[in-house]
Amino acid sequence: MKVSVCKNYGEATVLGVSPSSGCELMHQPDFPVLRVGSSMVVPKEKCIQWMEEHTGGAI
Repeated sequence: MKVSVCKNYGEATVLGVSPSSGCELMHQPDFPVLRVGSSMVVPKEKCIQWMEEHTGGAI
């Protein structure tokens, strides 16, 4: 099993989650993440839309 390492902790902190929780979230099948080589990039607008859909709009 490949272990992912979250290298940019700032975004997870902005969301109010730990870096490990942020990385776990990025591996959810329906989470909007783009894979660019070995990097994972989350489009800001898609992330906000995903959070609103999964929290009842309470972000």
